[in-house]
Amino acid sequence: MHPFELPVGYPRIRRVASFEELVNTPFENGVNALCWERTLAGDFGEVIKKLAAGEGITTVEDEQLLELAVSPAGRLAVEVLLADQRLLRERDLDPVLDCIESCLRDQTGAPVVTDVYSFHADSATVEADTFLCTYHGPSSEGLRNEEALRRVDIPETRAQLLLLFGGADGPEFEEYLNENCFDLHYAPRPGARPFAFGVGNLWRIAVQHPGSLVPPCIHRAPETRPGDTPRLLLLS
Repeated sequence: MHPFELPVGYPRIRRVASFEELVNTPFENGVNALCWERTLAGDFGEVIKKLAAGEGITTVEDEQLLELAVSPAGRLAVEVLLADQRLLRERDLDPVLDCIESCLRDQTGAPVVTDVYSFHADSATVEADTFLCTYHGPSSEGLRNEEALRRVDIPETRAQLLLLFGGADGPEFEEYLNENCFDLHYAPRPGARPFAFGVGNLWRIAVQHPGSLVPPCIHRAPETRPGDTPRLLLLS
């Protein structure tokens, strides 16, 4: 694993040194992402091989991990996976561990693609955060807020969405955009510099919700190609 480097000169991401700091540091003063940078022991690739997951997304239960016949290095990886989930559950969170060969693509043909491969913000109706960690495979990717433009604010795209909506621009149209999650997806501005979240790092990122003091963290799943190694991803 290579050391993760925070984007140079980007003040919205802050490093933390522990899980306690990760969960207790408030999002304020524009900071919308916290990164607990880690170099993890264990062979996570072996865990993926032993899981022998199929196509798409396979959710991995604790019992499956405990039953795997793995080497000592693989056992270390299993212990890390179980420990991270335990830390989150102790905070009344509901982490999910997925082995991802590929994610579903948006096949609707709408002017705004709304799958996880598109840069997007998470949203909630109440105060919430997203925790995520890539243990193996390509990591999640981020986009600086200042280098992003909501796709619904691009004139050509908005015009296409209005045709699809079949009405006039206004509150009802905004509600339509929200109901279909079109307003959560972003396009990189010219010259944008997306960055990787890195492997092994546990992140807490800001979600779009009422009362949030900071803009949401914009991110996406990495593009997957035939032959790519599956991802092992923790999400809560």
